[in-house]
Amino acid sequence: MIYWRFRKGVSCVCKMFSLVNHPWVSPVFAEKSLNLQNNPSFCSRKDRIFYSTSATHVAEVSLREFNPSPNSQSATRISRIIRTEAQEALFEYLHSTRSLQFTDAEHMSKNSPTFLQNLLVFAKIENEQEIARSLTRFLRYHPINEFEPFFESLGLKQTEISPLLPRNLMFLSDDDVLLGNFHVLCNYGIPRSKIGKMYKEEKEIFRYDYGVLASKLRAYEELGLSKPTVIKLVTCCPSLLIGGVKGEFVRVLEELKDLGVEHDWIRKCLSDKNAYDWNRMLGMLGFLSKMGCGKKDFRWLIAKHHGVLFNNNGRKFYVIVALLLKVGLKMHEILALLLQYPRVLVGNFAKNLWQSVHFLYEIGMETEDIAKIVRNYPQVLGSCSPKTPKVILSKLNIELKNLCDIIKEDPYQLSKLASRSKISFVQVTDEAGMYLLEKTNFLLKLGFVENSDEMAKALKQFRGRGDQLQERFDCLVGAGLDCHDVSNMIKAAPPVLNQSKDVIEMKINYLVNCLGYPLQSVVAFPTYLCYDLERIKLRFSMYGWMKEKGAVKPRSFRNLGTEHLALSTILACSELRFVKYLVSLHPEGPEVWERLKKTQSSS
Repeated sequence: MIYWRFRKGVSCVCKMFSLVNHPWVSPVFAEKSLNLQNNPSFCSRKDRIFYSTSATHVAEVSLREFNPSPNSQSATRISRIIRTEAQEALFEYLHSTRSLQFTDAEHMSKNSPTFLQNLLVFAKIENEQEIARSLTRFLRYHPINEFEPFFESLGLKQTEISPLLPRNLMFLSDDDVLLGNFHVLCNYGIPRSKIGKMYKEEKEIFRYDYGVLASKLRAYEELGLSKPTVIKLVTCCPSLLIGGVKGEFVRVLEELKDLGVEHDWIRKCLSDKNAYDWNRMLGMLGFLSKMGCGKKDFRWLIAKHHGVLFNNNGRKFYVIVALLLKVGLKMHEILALLLQYPRVLVGNFAKNLWQSVHFLYEIGMETEDIAKIVRNYPQVLGSCSPKTPKVILSKLNIELKNLCDIIKEDPYQLSKLASRSKISFVQVTDEAGMYLLEKTNFLLKLGFVENSDEMAKALKQFRGRGDQLQERFDCLVGAGLDCHDVSNMIKAAPPVLNQSKDVIEMKINYLVNCLGYPLQSVVAFPTYLCYDLERIKLRFSMYGWMKEKGAVKPRSFRNLGTEHLALSTILACSELRFVKYLVSLHPEGPEVWERLKKTQSSS
């Protein structure tokens, strides 16, 4: 009883001193027990603030400006055992002493390693066998600024935390509005590690009255967005939670929906590393429409490279269009180039293209010749960044006009000029190198990323020269398939292009004219074109007999007016499964199957 009366008396005295603008008061009992006079680190007016709201009125521990020397313990790595015990002690302090929610205290203690490491050094704990006990005793008399581990646990760096710390608060429970809105975001499903970025960019979100923030989140769901999409949206663009539902964002959704793009598609396009300007996106959508980009082409373009709309808010797109217009290309030519080479808008391609065109201007090439190279060899210009003409001329010891003529005659030489190794020109007689370059250029047109693992794998899978692969590709398009569908087909089944043009035409003719299947059926199952024609004829001869006997029930191809079993059902399974699940459906099926096989082998 005497002890509690003593504490109450000390508290009253401290409050009285705080009213006369004395920010630091050191009670007699605290001075004697902690020997603060001999510890200069506790005597800083800047870092030490006495709070009358604490359980025991002692010095606050603030580590935000604590910079341990390189030779101190913090410069060495803390062992897992010590770190675990320190986390448990911090958790007990936050949960049991400070009465924070269990999940909050646990997350803070386990996700603020820098604060915890500095705390261990600051506490000067010598006996490593009693880390938890010593740290618990230290925290009992040295309450910490809880906002420091709180912000660090939300994903913020130490350099970002200091400007965000409240000036007159040290306990989280003193800011119930902040905690309330924080819990709304957590309960909605937003990762705690993302909330720090939201607080840094839009503090106003955390000052809403009860129920306001939850209603704003629901408002975006009412637009037709799923909860995971809303979570990704507000973490990447927290400004959407300021004020009402953003009209420009709603218009972007409506424009995308009109183009056939579902609302939730944008979830995979967003990144918390980018900033988003919805007004600029609206302008870009309108610009593409004026260029003559149809709905189908636009869907394909953003499906291949959604960065055209969401990365840098389309700035790279405008730069490319301006450059190509300056060179002399027409709008419809620019659109065709972007659709044929969508990687123009990815990575450093735009920067390289700009530098290559500037290089061609510097060596004196005419605008018409530059435009011709851009139309026919954009992948060459965008895949390299050439050195300055002065460096190249000094290395090759040739005239400027000769350099210009060499590049006009063979634009592929430009990629060699960008090499960091000794500059020299590629010999045209190097057929293997030229074939590899042609094949690489063909794959770049399909959307493969240069020097990627997918590109290396594709180079091994596709056989033939670049012009041969292009001829086979054109054969499929000429048969009536969409260019984008063919691109997807050969990515799914690369061996399709390893056959000659004649073989491809023969298989398509047999599929459409002999079997009666629609041409679009190969889009769903491009591997059909990879099977031997003998296997195809044998399997479908058996299928035709089963169909005549009524032993199979073919399904209808939607919107095509024909009824057939799927190509994959007939061709993809092994012979054993084909006999078991199809041939055996009729009692005479196995006998007919063996007869068909003998007939084919004897012919």
